[in-house]
Amino acid sequence: MRIVTLVVLIWLVVGAIAAGQRGYFSGTEQNCAGVATVVVTVLAGPLNYFGVNPKIEDCRLPEPST
Repeated sequence: MRIVTLVVLIWLVVGAIAAGQRGYFSGTEQNCAGVATVVVTVLAGPLNYFGVNPKIEDCRLPEPST
């Protein structure tokens, strides 16, 4: 269990480093799409260094029915 936790932690740290290198922490707009882009970049982890560049362009939240 410790190894799985360590691997997940390292995965997320590598993703956070990639997001930082892309400037997402300093220049990201504070809206749904900007925050979601940072989140998916962190979750992608090391895949960011193999060509994955996740971006969320538009967030559409469900609206309650009337």
